[in-house]
Amino acid sequence: MTLRRVNVIILVLLAVAFLIIVQRNLLNLSDFLHKENPDVGMILPFESELSPDLRSQSVRKGEEIPVLITAVEDRLGAVVAAMNSVYQNSKANVVFTIVTLNDTVSHLKEWLSDIRLKHVKYRIAVFKPELLNGKISQEPQILEATKPLTFARYYLPAYILEAEKAIYLDDDVIVQGDIQELYETSLKPGHAAAFSDDCDSASSKGIIRGAGTQNNYIGFLDFKKEAIKTLGMRANTCSFNPGVIVVNLTEWKNQNITQQLEHWMELNTKDDLYSKTLAESIVTPPLLIVFYKRHSILDPMWHVRHLGTTGAGNRYSPQFVKAAKLLHWNGHYKPWGRVSSFSDVWDKWFIDDPTGKFHPVRRQSGDS
Repeated sequence: MTLRRVNVIILVLLAVAFLIIVQRNLLNLSDFLHKENPDVGMILPFESELSPDLRSQSVRKGEEIPVLITAVEDRLGAVVAAMNSVYQNSKANVVFTIVTLNDTVSHLKEWLSDIRLKHVKYRIAVFKPELLNGKISQEPQILEATKPLTFARYYLPAYILEAEKAIYLDDDVIVQGDIQELYETSLKPGHAAAFSDDCDSASSKGIIRGAGTQNNYIGFLDFKKEAIKTLGMRANTCSFNPGVIVVNLTEWKNQNITQQLEHWMELNTKDDLYSKTLAESIVTPPLLIVFYKRHSILDPMWHVRHLGTTGAGNRYSPQFVKAAKLLHWNGHYKPWGRVSSFSDVWDKWFIDDPTGKFHPVRRQSGDS
């Protein structure tokens, strides 16, 4: 009897020891995964509004094309229009990851339940603004202009976990081509991303110069600062626009791109590395540094931009806009506002807000 009790006690102790070892291994794995995929926020379950009888007929098959887009509460109409244009102009198996803040989730889901979006596949991820602690200047003017969700693109591999490749889109775009074509953009070996250079076409040069904004590195970075000078970058190098990105997620992770971007954000808070003439896009300078001479180039027709700048309507012909595969209203004048070029193109893809909160502003017939 005593021997049996001893054996039982030994078995219990062995079982406890085994459980402790398993727990420690799981904790080590958790730490590893956290380093590889930072805690960017809660990723909500896959959302699908398909009814069972429609599921077999309407679900698109084939390789998934992951597309990440951010959803700001006062610009939700932009997100819906962009997603609608992507979905309606392609037969590809597109899956959206929509990064937003917690207060916006219910409004977003109600809007996406519209019958015209009923077959769109999407996931919602809730961004943690605390991620930016220590990485953004505390100057009141900078803090006021900072939009946390614009930095979601820095954390692409953490939101899109099981894919080799992905697309990032700003919310103020309309896609008129088949997104499959953009997804199949060829990236050079060792390149983690493809962007549109700001000198990639005569029309882009004209628009940038006419608007007086940046089209080279010196417009974004302070080349008098030692940390910038030691990088050996040429100040007149053409900048690129990060509003549309095709990403090789494997290369991004292997090269620790997220950590590199965070490093330059943190360094800027101490050394003030960004150009004094920089407008609002504080998301761009770290990308310019990390991807200097190490990015591939998008087809210019897949990122026709500056539609939100003064005089864009005079620089682009309606025929050219119609032929463009992706339109981007970067600049002050958004297509849902009163003053914008080619807002009629955007209107085709806009779906009314079921809550009535979002209304595009349009000129009345009596307006000058």
